[in-house]
Amino acid sequence: MTPAPIPEPGRAMGRAARRARIGLPLLIAAWLASALLALGLGSADIGLGEAWRAVAESAGEALGMAGGAASGITSGAADDTLADETTGPAPAEYERATREGAAARARIIMQVRLPRVLLALLVGGLLALCGVVMQAFFRNVMAEPYLVGVSSGAALGAVLAMLLGWSFRLGWFSSVPLSAFLFALGTVMLVYLINRRRGGLHTAGLLLSGIAIASAVSAIVALLLVTSERSVQQVLFWLLGSLAAARWTHVWIVLPYAALGIGVIIWFARDLDLLLWGDTTGAALGAHVSRTRTWLLAAASLMTAAVVSVSGVIGFVGLMVPHICRSLSGSSHRRLLPVAFFAGGILLVWADVAARTLRAPTELPLGAITAIVGAPFLIYLCGTHGRSRWRP
Repeated sequence: MTPAPIPEPGRAMGRAARRARIGLPLLIAAWLASALLALGLGSADIGLGEAWRAVAESAGEALGMAGGAASGITSGAADDTLADETTGPAPAEYERATREGAAARARIIMQVRLPRVLLALLVGGLLALCGVVMQAFFRNVMAEPYLVGVSSGAALGAVLAMLLGWSFRLGWFSSVPLSAFLFALGTVMLVYLINRRRGGLHTAGLLLSGIAIASAVSAIVALLLVTSERSVQQVLFWLLGSLAAARWTHVWIVLPYAALGIGVIIWFARDLDLLLWGDTTGAALGAHVSRTRTWLLAAASLMTAAVVSVSGVIGFVGLMVPHICRSLSGSSHRRLLPVAFFAGGILLVWADVAARTLRAPTELPLGAITAIVGAPFLIYLCGTHGRSRWRP
């Protein structure tokens, strides 16, 4: 196992704090810019200006401040009046075609692209936060959210729902995301209970148990795919990760779990710093090690399960982003956590843009895009130079 990270000394902490004070506002600006630019990119020919205008008009309509301009997206009567006032004697067919085309493009922006961009920001940010937590939790340079079997459990639940034709709904959850969510949490609980029977929550036991159970669950998924008589194309695409089906309901599904998990992680940010020194030293410095580990594992697993239930299996984000962000913010988790959240969102937004534009109108698996970027990064970390640069 990779040696535990070395907490940064006081002088390095001062430099990291100064970098974070400058870098975080720039990162937030890049996060907002990425969201705005991604709205205008896709297989449909919709420019940036039209995309921004559709969002602004819809927001103004929702707030009751846009008047007739905003109602032009959805109100046929207002469109007719506006057309008469602005286009004069244009043919009725041309007016109708223009109006219907504008309305269709506005629906694409508001019902497809905007929720997809927001979900990409949310999913990327949460995966990055989970990566930060897991690397501090295990004190291991290679740790990431899927080590404790979350993704494998979610994959098993989704595959069963798809192949067996389960059809049920609970609130915003339909059968596939709900089944993925429940199986992911069930896998984590199994790993947790196995290690609790040993009298404590041991990171080495969690790591090995998670890898073993994940391998067994992955084998079951493979057997289901091989023996199923149904088409497995949808299943394979889900296993490789995708935001192609992203809608507003998926955003609302993830938000409460994101708020709960982020709140827990922020609350235990100082304890995350203490865990880097080891359990004995951390306890001597005031951390309740067992309780902290339990809450952090629960928060990270809950967020990862929620993410996987709506986006499929997207790897390497939780591995890459924390390492990249430490060069900007240092190892203090109060600085690292917000930096990682925004950086993870930026990474996944542009990976999703690549997935839907490189071979448009064909959609590429998002997990494949992140793997293409993440695999060389993992090779870099396996080298001596990569490990020596890791100073959380």
